[in-house]
Amino acid sequence: MEKSIVEFGGLPVGIAINEGSVFRFIAVKFHVIDLDNQRFSSLGDLRRAILRHVGDNSQLAALRPAG
Repeated sequence: MEKSIVEFGGLPVGIAINEGSVFRFIAVKFHVIDLDNQRFSSLGDLRRAILRHVGDNSQLAALRPAG
């Protein structure tokens, strides 16, 4: 079983598990929990889904270091 760490905005948000022809996403951060356990045909499709879901990164603002 091949696993990949998925990052968004420089922060790990989950892992992608290669299940043959699809990647299953396991979310570890609340702002992407709606995508948890969904399957994607590629890591690129998963990244695009995260971008659409999170939008303009405003949900991550509290996690960024100040300064």
